[in-house]
Amino acid sequence: MMQAIVKSLVIVVVMLTGFIYMTWIERKVIARLQARHGPKRVGPFGLLQPLADGLKLIFKQELIPAQADRVTFVLAPIITLLPALLLLAVVPMGGAEAALGLSDVNVAALYVLAVMAIAVQGSALGGWASGNQYALLGGLRSTVQMMSYELPLALAIVGVLLLSGSMSMNDIVQRQMTTFYVSGRDVGVWFIFLQPIAAFIFLITALAEANRAPFDPFEAEGELTASFYVEYSGIKFALFFMAGYVKMMAVSALAVTFFFGGWLPPLPNLLHGFWEAVGGFTWLSPLWFGGKVLVCWMLMVWIRATLPRLRYDQLMGLAWKFLLPLALLNVVLTAGLMVLLG
Repeated sequence: MMQAIVKSLVIVVVMLTGFIYMTWIERKVIARLQARHGPKRVGPFGLLQPLADGLKLIFKQELIPAQADRVTFVLAPIITLLPALLLLAVVPMGGAEAALGLSDVNVAALYVLAVMAIAVQGSALGGWASGNQYALLGGLRSTVQMMSYELPLALAIVGVLLLSGSMSMNDIVQRQMTTFYVSGRDVGVWFIFLQPIAAFIFLITALAEANRAPFDPFEAEGELTASFYVEYSGIKFALFFMAGYVKMMAVSALAVTFFFGGWLPPLPNLLHGFWEAVGGFTWLSPLWFGGKVLVCWMLMVWIRATLPRLRYDQLMGLAWKFLLPLALLNVVLTAGLMVLLG
């Protein structure tokens, strides 16, 4: 019990403090991609800029509109942040026995989909509770977008579950070290090479689930004046902001677990003896996991800096006309090939 509490506190503290400097990295990277400098005045290299921004939000006056539903208005940012943290409860972050994971339940993949469904409620309630028509429209857009992209995301995960034969996250990682048995030895293959279509669909839908550009037409400042959090200020706005970055880290961690070998080192079978000697499966495993998560997160930043925002009809058409049929096709192909090839 005490171990679970300590692990939970570590995850929460790391996520809620780590996101601060992820904003700094994002601003610096986007600035470089756009030939700018980014934050550079507050602290060395602008490292204290996120702290300055956080303090500014904390001490800003908080206003609740007279027409708002006060209880729901206050709860909406919390409901948005909690699912992003809960997603990490079943993700193994290192160790051959998933010692650095909070929990290893045998229906972890189902848990992930259920928690993602809860996250929709925060934006819907925030838009409705504000009593503002623009906020309500933004909340409805965000809700419909997330519900639409959950379908292809779930089907992308199904392909991984078929290959691994388990819903346990730790089993999914371990399966990527023992995918095939060839000439008397295990041969591990990351699932991105066996499920490239599913990985492609997952990465796109993960962007939409995290409400990241170019999948953020619900923010459309020219149309909706900043979406469902238009009436939010101070710490409540900061919670929405925090939820977005924590969810980016959460979906990146899920992508790493499902498709990129989780905490496994590169070529775990070919270099098995070497990795065992240097602790590649134990104390180095969190570094592999963290490095892969950082790469996925940087990919999201890169996409934001280079691609324009989609129109809402384009975004919905992409989900229903392209990604959903492609995800269904991938499930059928995966199941068929598994039956044919044994």
